[in-house]
Amino acid sequence: MIEQDTIRLLRECDSGVKMGVDAIEDVMDCADDQALKQMLKDCKKEHEKLGQEIRTMLDCYHDEGKDPNPIVKGMSWLKTGASLVLNDSDSTIATLMTDGCNMGIRSLSKYLNEYEAADEQSKNTAKRLIRLEEQLVTDLRPYL
Repeated sequence: MIEQDTIRLLRECDSGVKMGVDAIEDVMDCADDQALKQMLKDCKKEHEKLGQEIRTMLDCYHDEGKDPNPIVKGMSWLKTGASLVLNDSDSTIATLMTDGCNMGIRSLSKYLNEYEAADEQSKNTAKRLIRLEEQLVTDLRPYL
């Protein structure tokens, strides 16, 4: 049971990291404020670093990880594109990213509860990802 829950939790973290990186890439070039651009670039780098750690952990279980749900990813891309066409301000970017982070935080928190038999290392990894998302939400507040 521990191994099953560990793999499942790591898969969800893998999917969440990929979704976060894609979302940041979708908006980063539209940011006007250089500090916001740098914040997004730094956050993307942290997501990628954590993603590598997650994939290394998954490799130990001979698991390929999990890509984001294509429907969810497509809907996110459409919402982002439409929102930026209507208003490509830094405020719109901050709103989109905050919404995405909050969804990620809720999902990961749910999976932490659902896969309670997961090992401590994978739980700590999920918590690190949650903290990364929470920090971005906090950092984005001045742009809302």
